[in-house]
Amino acid sequence: MFFKRLYSTSTELLKTPLYKLHESLGADFVDFAGYAMPILYKGQSHIESHHWTRNRAGLFDVSHMLQQKLSGKDSIKLLHKITPSDFKSLSPWKNQLSVLLNDQGGIIDDTIITKHEDDGSFYIVTNAGTRDKDLSFFKKESKGLDVKFEYIDNTLLAIQGPEAAFVLQKFTNEDLSKVYFGSSKYVRIPSFNDTLIHISRGGYTGEDGFEISIPNQISLEFTQALLENDSLKPIGLAARDSLRLEAGMCLYGHDLNDDITPVEGSLSWVIAKSRREVGDFNGASKILAQLKDRSLVESQRVGFKLKGPSAREGFEIFSAESPGDKIGVVTSGSNSPSLENGKINIGQAYVKRGFHKSGTKVLIKIRNKLREAEIAKQPFIAPKYYREPAK
Repeated sequence: MFFKRLYSTSTELLKTPLYKLHESLGADFVDFAGYAMPILYKGQSHIESHHWTRNRAGLFDVSHMLQQKLSGKDSIKLLHKITPSDFKSLSPWKNQLSVLLNDQGGIIDDTIITKHEDDGSFYIVTNAGTRDKDLSFFKKESKGLDVKFEYIDNTLLAIQGPEAAFVLQKFTNEDLSKVYFGSSKYVRIPSFNDTLIHISRGGYTGEDGFEISIPNQISLEFTQALLENDSLKPIGLAARDSLRLEAGMCLYGHDLNDDITPVEGSLSWVIAKSRREVGDFNGASKILAQLKDRSLVESQRVGFKLKGPSAREGFEIFSAESPGDKIGVVTSGSNSPSLENGKINIGQAYVKRGFHKSGTKVLIKIRNKLREAEIAKQPFIAPKYYREPAK
């Protein structure tokens, strides 16, 4: 895991609007992206929190992430320059997981972008740890274009798990069964003066769920009301990390960075087919060449499984057939509570092409000992997204 536990909360760290609530719930805090964030809550272990989310519903405070509104007649022109996704064809109130690209095709950040209207209005969520870099990037890339970015100072929650819709439905008259994975909308909360909140169905755990942007003036009381439901418990970063790993999701700054292209990062699916024909986005020449000729890809992001100690970031990977040959490096690793009764460890890594296929045996150096591992298909668990029925 990628957290530094706090034995006393530094006043220099930023705090989300729900910090006092986390304290009252007995949270242990860590420094994550410059914020004091809960890693565990009193009375819960990491494994218990993980299983609770998989079986019931977990509440995550993700208010540290950067929320912005993008508008202007050149908004799609900008998005088509800095991402490989197709936002012109995207229907209103649909969202797209994408990546921000530099001139060399490297990934500045991963992001979820929601199209609100065809008039060029979008809702963009990016990572906390890249906040300053992203803001500078947006400013540079939008120079000379008719666009406007507006910071959204809202609390951001994620409710994840099979009972997520059951929990949230109690607070709105909107029929949430009509809101499908990848869709967003504003809904009113009658018990809080009909306040509008922005909901997006999705999340980073592989479970059904919602990300909810809530005006700060009601966020504390609204969150407390949510937690009165016996199906919902607050969940910290420890379980969030193992949940996202099982779901095959990347953590920026570890599994992705400025030097990795979407093809190298096994994210070719974010490159819309319509955008491949024109190739007018940042780094397109390199990215499209890699799509056409995979021999140009030196290393590839993969998943792996192993028994024994967990493999952590930076651990070296070697060929099983030639143990002296280093072929890659681990970028994320954790125990998997959901697989084989918690008796297996999983992770993500970059390995040389040729060793990237599922089933390939490799060796990972852990505590100066080479341990057997196997390249594995991601996600490690079957996703349970609430998708719109096929028409």
